[in-house]
Amino acid sequence: MKFSRALIAICTTVSLNTFAQQGISMPGVVPAGKENWSQGMAASVMSWWNDSLAKKPAKWSYDMGVVCKGMEALWYATGDASYFKYIQKSIDAWVDEDGNIRGYEPDEFNIDHVNNGKNVLLLYRVTEKAKYKKAADLLRSQLKNHPRTKEGSFWHKKVYPWQVWLDGLYMGQPFYAEYAMLFGEDSAFNDITRQFASIERHARDPKTGLLYHGYDESKEQKWANKQTGTSPLFWARALGWYGMAMVDALDYFPANHPGRDTIIAILNRFTKAVTKVQDAKTGLWYDIVDMPSTPKNYLEASASSMLVYTIAKGIRKGYLPATYWANAKKGYEGILKTFVDKNAEGQVQLKGTVKVSGLGGNPYRDGSFAYYMSEPVIVNDWKGIGAYLLAGAEMENLPAEMPGKGKTVTVDYYFNHEDKKNLNGFQYPTHYTWNEMSYNGFSFLGGAFSSYGATLNTLEAAPTAGNLAKTDVYIIADPDNLHDNKNPNYVDETHVKAISAWVQKGGVLVLMANDSVNCDLAHFNKLANAFGINFSNRGRNFVQGNQYETGAVPIQPGNEIFKQTKKTYLKEISIIETKAPAKPLVKVDNDVIMAVAKYGKGAVFAVGDPWLYNEYTDGRKIPAEYENAKAAYELAKWLLQQGTRK
Repeated sequence: MKFSRALIAICTTVSLNTFAQQGISMPGVVPAGKENWSQGMAASVMSWWNDSLAKKPAKWSYDMGVVCKGMEALWYATGDASYFKYIQKSIDAWVDEDGNIRGYEPDEFNIDHVNNGKNVLLLYRVTEKAKYKKAADLLRSQLKNHPRTKEGSFWHKKVYPWQVWLDGLYMGQPFYAEYAMLFGEDSAFNDITRQFASIERHARDPKTGLLYHGYDESKEQKWANKQTGTSPLFWARALGWYGMAMVDALDYFPANHPGRDTIIAILNRFTKAVTKVQDAKTGLWYDIVDMPSTPKNYLEASASSMLVYTIAKGIRKGYLPATYWANAKKGYEGILKTFVDKNAEGQVQLKGTVKVSGLGGNPYRDGSFAYYMSEPVIVNDWKGIGAYLLAGAEMENLPAEMPGKGKTVTVDYYFNHEDKKNLNGFQYPTHYTWNEMSYNGFSFLGGAFSSYGATLNTLEAAPTAGNLAKTDVYIIADPDNLHDNKNPNYVDETHVKAISAWVQKGGVLVLMANDSVNCDLAHFNKLANAFGINFSNRGRNFVQGNQYETGAVPIQPGNEIFKQTKKTYLKEISIIETKAPAKPLVKVDNDVIMAVAKYGKGAVFAVGDPWLYNEYTDGRKIPAEYENAKAAYELAKWLLQQGTRK
């Protein structure tokens, strides 16, 4: 199975790890060096609600999960672990050591209650603690028994029989997809695809392409059209939920599953429709999206944020054409101008979010325009804040340039092929893989490549001319020795010939060794030597405990790759020896730590340690003065700009 990428003190200043402050190119919405409003918003949230119990009334609620997803996006964009710690503290307020969720009643069959499972799975994948797996299993059990329409879609709630709301796709499907990816429930992707396709088939208006807020299969509800079963109007936040559901669920679909293309096609039809009703003047969306001139209608913050996030992420992931970037940019500019400012205490706040809008219930909500306009619009609603943080992570904190568009970055899982771990039912390739979010994984590095628009891939077979032809960047990290693998796959002359020819034609190769005790240098050097690089048996930076400065690797000004990174951290390094065509890139005490080589139309980057794995990029362990997360972004950008592979 192939895996994909998959992740503060109160103030409104930018955190020390923010790439905008440190000079890395950002989208045109907020120029580098300017105030980062989304990080300011996150800081305000962490001061108001230091965990999920601080919000009153405190309960296991889906809007908490939306805020936590926003924090996750900022964590992955910045490498600032304060965001992750906030997520963990918020979820730990509800999940005990046995995986029980306080206040959660599975037999209520409320699809909203599944939403926080996304945060639970994140915590499980990062920490590998069994309690999070147990809590995720509990939420998955709800879906196994959740009532469905005759066509197989989840009811929105047991108290809303036969009804599917667009909101519910966001609450349930991304969690369902991630759980299925992690635990091998391959048939679930057929189910997920059917549910996205079913609601589009029933709720999509053929004239506008927009989707109505809800659909009643029984057609018994007062709000339901007696012929179609749809609710009367196109509510903006419902559209936002549906768009986010698609781009988030797609993260976990197997690359070759036909449902992937089905959902991408739906996303493209959806985006075409919602951008047609985007307000030309402000870039925002009205609460009822196709009735802008109707008195009392208003521009709404949460929906605008959701739709900006959907479009921006869709472009970055390659699901949507880049022509929609102007829509995302104008939308985010409108959000900042219209909804985001500071309160009297100088804290960032978000105005303009409708508190709630639903269908049916008691008192009865008839789905009319008058009903939607009757719901209160408030400041600092959790749903709005969470959606805004997601949009801000995309638009303020990820790179504007996308040199990875149309390119594939492949990590080796042939030479480095340690046994699969089995942790509480979670089986996955371990050490330097895209999918692994614990300290050993490359998920943060993968996120850097993805932020530039690249596609991630894993090569489990030996490299050949045929399979290398499908990739642009090929990463080999820490090839196994007998200590790692009882039957290691060693580099041989056949591999050297195939890889060298691929680089000669324009491929970009990354060689990450380790010290001689932990890496098969003897065979790995057969490949490295082809480019004038040799990983020696001499080592350095043997760090004891938390004596981090022993691992310090300063970057001198003028470095051709690391233009803003000033100080990194590497431990247990194999010192490199170079000869033409290779040349030193980073040196410490006259020892070569990193090297590069131009080879034909391609390029090679070599380093004596697999230094960009999560333990040293995700901010949870090493002090912030070591800028490995920023270095990951700079290296990813440089690698994607090299080579001319066709």
